Amino acid sequence: MRTVLALVRASHAPPTVVVTALAVLLAVEAGLAPARTLLVGLAVLTGQLTIGWSNDLLDAGRDRAVGRADKPLATGDLGTRTLRSALAVAVVASLALSLALGWWAALAHLLVVGSGWAYNLGLKSTVLSWAPYALAFGALPAVPWLALDPPALPPWWMLAVGALLGVGAHVVNVLPDLADDDATGVRGLPHRLGARVAGVLAVAVLLAGTAVAVLGPAGPVPAWGWVVLAAAGVLAVGSLGRPGRAPFHAALVIALANVVVLLVRAG
Repeated sequence: MRTVLALVRASHAPPTVVVTALAVLLAVEAGLAPARTLLVGLAVLTGQLTIGWSNDLLDAGRDRAVGRADKPLATGDLGTRTLRSALAVAVVASLALSLALGWWAALAHLLVVGSGWAYNLGLKSTVLSWAPYALAFGALPAVPWLALDPPALPPWWMLAVGALLGVGAHVVNVLPDLADDDATGVRGLPHRLGARVAGVLAVAVLLAGTAVAVLGPAGPVPAWGWVVLAAAGVLAVGSLGRPGRAPFHAALVIALANVVVLLVRAG
């Protein structure tokens, strides 16, 4: 049980669960049968596990250098051989489950997973650190739609919201670790911009995602959509002039609103 809990911690559990849940909800919205919806969830879950575990394996030296107590590989609570074995199983499972969805859905999901690996393998330290997140989140809605029979593409606005959500998620995810990353040579786009500017960028990008989610679908905009867009705008503007972590917290709230609006408008 101790090893299992350590593996869960090394998997970056919160984002893994959120991305998997989002994929399942998108599969329901796409109209997939329950068995196919479950298959989408398992494929995405195993794919996210490979991203989280490979990240901790590749960053183990950096995590030890800065004393990351939340990293079981760095603290010794999890062995390298155990994590490598779990990663190998997850890679095989992710490939098999993706192929079971069909070639087009498999390619879309492999783009999601490949983007995460590209980030781990070096893009995280470049000015293009945002690109893997944009590709992965932008491609995620396509996985369940391409798993339909016959395969179909999701609406354009859904892909755009996903990409914008991905960029915002990248900046929000990195902000708390800027100091540790700087100490170990990780210099992605948020690090180069600095905490204040990066926080503003996260809020602006996520607000753009809200606007696309509300205004993008065909037909009249529901009254609640205007309310959500106005509230997100007020929250964004109100956070930009405030010091500290106000933009970070505002970005988290707007990101959650984006997910909810995306799912509701998709229906």
